[in-house]
Amino acid sequence: MSTTAATTATTTRATGTAHGTEPPAGQIDDGRGRIDALDEQIIALVRERMTVSAGIQRARIASGGRRVHLAREMEILARYRDELGRPGTTMAMTLLELSRGRA
Repeated sequence: MSTTAATTATTTRATGTAHGTEPPAGQIDDGRGRIDALDEQIIALVRERMTVSAGIQRARIASGGRRVHLAREMEILARYRDELGRPGTTMAMTLLELSRGRA
């Protein structure tokens, strides 16, 4: 690789652009604002999921069942893995942990 090509490759890795220019600050701020808004929605949905799960657990226990339904959890793990790959499994495990509540 020539010195120029190596410098260009290094600049591209460092800045994310081929010409060494930074993206406009507004674009970064807008993107971060959107991510923050999405995170708020995700947190709200996780809290809602926890509430729904708690209701299901109470109903299951009241009818003589177990608090945790392992076959159902496996379905959820498979769905997240199929949609998001291996990190999806980790995400699903975290959601399941949050949604199980206290024993």
